[in-house]
Amino acid sequence: MGTKLTSKVAAMAALIATMTVVGCGEKESQPYRQASETDVTEMAENDHLDAPTFNADSAYAFVAKQVAFGPRVPNTPSHVACGDWLASELKRHGAEVIEQPGRVRAYDGNILNIRNIIGQFRPENSERIMLFAHWDTRPFADKDTLRMREPIDGANDGGSGVGVLLEIARILGADSTLDVGVDILFFDAEDYGTPEWAERNQNSALTWCLGSQFWARQPHRIGYNAKFGILLDMVGAEGAVFNREGTSMNYAPSVVEKLWTAAEKLGYGNYFQTAVTPETIDDNLFVSEFGGIPSANIVHYQVQVLPMGYGPFHHTHADNLDIISTETLEAVGSTVLDVVWND
Repeated sequence: MGTKLTSKVAAMAALIATMTVVGCGEKESQPYRQASETDVTEMAENDHLDAPTFNADSAYAFVAKQVAFGPRVPNTPSHVACGDWLASELKRHGAEVIEQPGRVRAYDGNILNIRNIIGQFRPENSERIMLFAHWDTRPFADKDTLRMREPIDGANDGGSGVGVLLEIARILGADSTLDVGVDILFFDAEDYGTPEWAERNQNSALTWCLGSQFWARQPHRIGYNAKFGILLDMVGAEGAVFNREGTSMNYAPSVVEKLWTAAEKLGYGNYFQTAVTPETIDDNLFVSEFGGIPSANIVHYQVQVLPMGYGPFHHTHADNLDIISTETLEAVGSTVLDVVWND
């Protein structure tokens, strides 16, 4: 049982314990039994809503479609084409789409034409949840031993998070029962950070996540706010392990608890494990720190085996469709849907 559920159970039990049950038409109070934690847990479980079924095959098809465009590197034709498709898919699924173009400076001084793409579901609702991923791909395979200066497919790093969120967008567009508003954001230029071969300095951390930094300075709506955010980054590899990411634990521990508790209940505890990673630099850092929205990161970062980190395919040409698993996509997508439906 999660910490938040335990505190809720205790509060409910205390409330019930102060009440007496009066029979219909009777003047005297009847004996009562103090509700046990088991009683109240059962009440809470009965309130649980079953989220719609997540279609992992559909999510996989969304990943494959992105890869088919080629590397989605800013300032390239494949980047433009994929961005057009992402916006059209969000619209097709019923979202109100806002595109946020911008110009940012890369680590090497080059100006990148970027494009954040936002799909709003139930925009009239002031209570909102933010789901996000980056849609660009690494412009070089700087952790590989071959073709290091060539861009990668980014099936997992970029493609998987977007694929899961497009499937969630399809579900949101088809379901009218959800009360909360949901915003799906595809951030650009997350993966254009300083490469392994380049000189690093104290500002190197800010060369990553350029799209989310741009958004945090000027959100797509003036005064935009959300209850919390969930980042999906590298969520499709076969055998992936999602440990509790350190930056998320710093800014949004309650959101982490929601996700990991939901995953355990749904039977995905083998994916969502309890170890805590070092703090990482990812889009959730800038959404939490600069955007003011506490956000948790579901990311493949292994600490159980060496080398510790994002896995052997990270920033290499091995990050292709061969490593993508529908089982992993299902575990992540179903968990996120459960949290959204039961917030």
